[in-house]
Amino acid sequence: MRRPQSNGFVERLHRTLLDEHFRVAGRTTWYESVEQMQEDLDRYLHHYNHVRPHQGRMMEGRTPIRMFLEGIVEQPGSGLAEAA
Repeated sequence: MRRPQSNGFVERLHRTLLDEHFRVAGRTTWYESVEQMQEDLDRYLHHYNHVRPHQGRMMEGRTPIRMFLEGIVEQPGSGLAEAA
């Protein structure tokens, strides 16, 4: 049986999206279309993944994209470690 307690990472992302984006944007922005809302969400997600430091497990204040790229470079045989 699936429960919110068993998927903490996704539940935390949902709460962050609500607290940092939807509740804020909902008070300050009037969207004329679903496309405008999607564009605004896309901008927030870019900020979330590329700019906003994270405090999650093993993140140490890094952004998700930085953590991802560092993980690729560290993989043996990826060819990226030699290029870095």
